[in-house]
Amino acid sequence: MSLPAIPANFDGSFKAVAKFTPAVRKPVEPVGRYFLAHATRTLRGHTWSEYEKIEAEKNVQNVEEGEKEEEFDTNQDQELLDHDPRDWKTADLYAVLGLQKWRYKSDEALIRKAHRAQVLTHHPDKKGEKGGLDEDGFFKIIQKAYETLLDPTKKKQFDSVDEEADVLPPSTKSTYDFIEAWGPVFASEARFSTKKPVPSLGTMESTKEEVENFYKFWNNFDSWRTFEWLDEDVPDDTSNRDHKRYIEKKNNNARKKRKVEDNKRISELVKRASNEDPRIKKFKEEEKAEKAKKKWEKEAGARQAAEEAKAKAEAEAKAKAEAEAAAKADKETSKKAKEAAKSAKKKNKRNIRNAVKDTNYFGDADKTTIIDADIEALITAFDDVQLDSVANKVSGADAATAKGTFSEVAKELLSAGKISSLKYFN
Repeated sequence: MSLPAIPANFDGSFKAVAKFTPAVRKPVEPVGRYFLAHATRTLRGHTWSEYEKIEAEKNVQNVEEGEKEEEFDTNQDQELLDHDPRDWKTADLYAVLGLQKWRYKSDEALIRKAHRAQVLTHHPDKKGEKGGLDEDGFFKIIQKAYETLLDPTKKKQFDSVDEEADVLPPSTKSTYDFIEAWGPVFASEARFSTKKPVPSLGTMESTKEEVENFYKFWNNFDSWRTFEWLDEDVPDDTSNRDHKRYIEKKNNNARKKRKVEDNKRISELVKRASNEDPRIKKFKEEEKAEKAKKKWEKEAGARQAAEEAKAKAEAEAKAKAEAEAAAKADKETSKKAKEAAKSAKKKNKRNIRNAVKDTNYFGDADKTTIIDADIEALITAFDDVQLDSVANKVSGADAATAKGTFSEVAKELLSAGKISSLKYFN
């Protein structure tokens, strides 16, 4: 259709023919993915379980052909597989999705990818194809874990109480490297810090200022950590408002108590680390030494004696260290020589025994037992020099040469009285 032509008398001006109508209030219906999900379930008559399965199947369709999922652990232990889906909040949700290595560091893309990997393995239909039982309890937990960790707020709540991500401090009775032991502890606790960036523990070469700034930060640590995840569920029954308010108050008090306990824990952790930090001890010792030095320098007459004593002590310490190192090296050399001799002796014995077998027992295979007994008697009677000499002669020799060598050495040993008698070599 084409528009009608403009009237010939139109002068290009407009004028209002009526006033705007007054504003009216209109009802606005809820929208969004959660409402749409609710509407979809309602219109199609799906239960929660049916809807979760359908959504999971859609998610699986997005997996590209040949996509590698080996970075996720899809082989959960049996205890986790048997976890009651009604008590899903007590499960390790990161372990459910195979994200133990990443935990709170997992981003949305990684969570989605891990979810697809778990669905491919644990979907009830997949279990059915492999002859498994028709149980979808663990699959329901997978869906709950996916929904929780994909929601930034709920993920933060779970991360707040995820004890599996904690790194415990070293035992007070153990011997350990301070930086290696405490670095991961503070790195783990840093995930709760409101202030960013969080200073690192540093190294043994860190300056005094850097170490002081580190402990200053942690002594004033501002944690965002909350404990909503541990709340008792508030009933949806609005008919009993008093009970609902009681549960909310109980949850609020429990959160405050846990927060106080956690702040105390951090304070004690920082205090212990500070007390055990060898750098602080070193700084104190250096300050003490500096004061002593200044005091010592005032006593000019004693300075030279102190320096000579220090030089002598250092020389003695150096000489002692060198002597200990030399002794240790000699000990190691002696040990290696003994081990080499022992290994050579075993090798020579093995070569002698193999020489007999390689020549088919000199053609007397029916006298295997007698020959073996005589050979073992000869080996026992050999000293290290004879053992090495005989092994070199018979290794790779023919039957006649090997037998002649054994007969000759047998006569020598019999004459020397080192062996009493032999049944084959006589």
